Amino acid sequence: MPPAETETLITRRAPEAPTSWNAEARTFEVVFATSAAAVDRYDMRGPYRETLAVEGFTVVDPTPFLDGHRRDSLDAVLGQIVSSRAVGGKASAVVRLSRNNPLALRLGQDLADGMRFGVSCGYTVEEWRETTNTKTGIRTKVALRWTVREISVVTIPADRQATTRGAAMADPTPTPAPAPATDPAALPPVTSPTIAPAQPPATETRSASPEIQNRANVNTEIRAIARTLGLSQSWVDGQIDRSATADQARAAALDELQRRSAAGTVPTTPVVTFGVDYTDPAIRVRAAGEALYSRTNRSHNLSEPARRYAEMSMPDLARECCRAAGVPLAGLSTASIVTRALHTTSDFALILGDAVGRTLRDSYQAVPSALKRLGRQQNATDFRTRHRIQFGGNLLLERVNESGEVKSGTLAEAKEAYRLETFAKMFGISRQALANDDLGAFADMPRRLGQLTAATEAKLLAGLLTEGSGLGPVMADGKRLFHTDHGNLASAGTVIDVGTLGAARLAMRAQTGLSGELVSVTPKYLVVSSTKETEGEMVLAAISPATVDDVNPFSGKLELIVEPRLTGNRWYLAASPAEIDGLEWAYLSGEEGPQVETRAGFEVEGVQMKVRLDFGAGFVDHRSWYSNPGA
Repeated sequence: MPPAETETLITRRAPEAPTSWNAEARTFEVVFATSAAAVDRYDMRGPYRETLAVEGFTVVDPTPFLDGHRRDSLDAVLGQIVSSRAVGGKASAVVRLSRNNPLALRLGQDLADGMRFGVSCGYTVEEWRETTNTKTGIRTKVALRWTVREISVVTIPADRQATTRGAAMADPTPTPAPAPATDPAALPPVTSPTIAPAQPPATETRSASPEIQNRANVNTEIRAIARTLGLSQSWVDGQIDRSATADQARAAALDELQRRSAAGTVPTTPVVTFGVDYTDPAIRVRAAGEALYSRTNRSHNLSEPARRYAEMSMPDLARECCRAAGVPLAGLSTASIVTRALHTTSDFALILGDAVGRTLRDSYQAVPSALKRLGRQQNATDFRTRHRIQFGGNLLLERVNESGEVKSGTLAEAKEAYRLETFAKMFGISRQALANDDLGAFADMPRRLGQLTAATEAKLLAGLLTEGSGLGPVMADGKRLFHTDHGNLASAGTVIDVGTLGAARLAMRAQTGLSGELVSVTPKYLVVSSTKETEGEMVLAAISPATVDDVNPFSGKLELIVEPRLTGNRWYLAASPAEIDGLEWAYLSGEEGPQVETRAGFEVEGVQMKVRLDFGAGFVDHRSWYSNPGA
């Protein structure tokens, strides 16, 4: 054995610094994965035990440091990971805290005071190895290659050794004793291949040159690689004899595994270590809900998190939710499992609600009200009456005279108002339908309710036009929307033709603001009921004229909007909502469109779901619309 092998006699694990918190750099070290635990999971083939090969992890760049796995806001990003490594069966990382996040500032102060916190990581797996114990029948799935997507500070970690490193924190890994060259029992550090490790300063007191110290560390890494991947002692000796670096040894190990895989000699009993696993409940609900939704909509492409739940029936999902919540299921029938999933703290009802919400929103978006195109969307933060203020006055720019005087303008204002209202409907899905995995019963009702929700919005918008015998709602000046004083109402009803459209357009062009300034509104839409649809199509049709008198000036200039909820002969012209205010509609902020709430049924055996819509609409200006009673 070469001299480098005997240099391990002076090699010891470097003790941690008195504290890993660096106040100036705002960095500290965390252990986010260890070999201390394993997680029992369940898939379509039944239960299995999941473990992680610590040395097989990589990290994304950048890797965020989060508050409790929250991904919904920048406020949850406390910092990011600057380096990572694997040491003695533990994966650790150096975290830099943000200087602008209040929670990060508090965390830094607590670390400076010597407090310690639990940490957890979120990861994805790219390569598995599965084995089955022939005696016990227990399946084990080993994640050989896995990617850390984020690391979070949590109140209670799944792995009790997954913590921040703080003041006076003892290293739970025993300092390895000197071992002969033929003993690969030590578990030495294995550096992450993607981020440079941030090693604490060593306090070795024995004298050794840097070259000797480095060679000994590399030899220890080589032994750890061989032990983890099941490589022979002769492979270890060969790498040490040729003075291979750690990177060269890792590359040689991958080549050896590929060679064995091609020859069918991959070891079936590898030594593995396990790191902390944390499954975000919100992500699990969305993923399982998406998978259930995809069974009713086969054209939907599943996201990566949802693939593990693909093809699971509703009873399968109920069983999975109970298992995750620790609910015992031994000896229970399918119907009983569904009942327990609904009446315990499991996520089953939330998963059903997520799938129903997706189906409902699809059908809701498929049949929007035609009148929504003629209005402008706003969001309201509460249910109080919304007042839209209109400004007018002498605001045209005026020439500045030689003395440099700039004249002041005057403002006039008016305001219109409307408010949000809540519309809701409740329905139930029976326990029998869930136990029978009845996708028809599960999908038909949400699909129908989605269509009815869209119809509710359309009815409300059309009602604004039909209100007051077709003259519209009362405006802030006490007059109806369509009024002769507003200059937007024809004096007598006429059919739709080039002449009447010309008169309507002229009236809109002549509209003035609050102080008499010219507004000059340009009509874009012709709005009719089903009764006048054919008449509208004829007048807007592109016809090649034989004479100048036959030219249709409105061909291609107006877009026909047919609203079947309007009745009679009345027709309208409307301007683009991007040009001028007119019709406006709003949702409650953050709850746009229909919202679904679920709970375990009490009045019905099964699950109850409530569809709620917070919606309001109104006219905030009369100048953008014109009405003709028709004939």
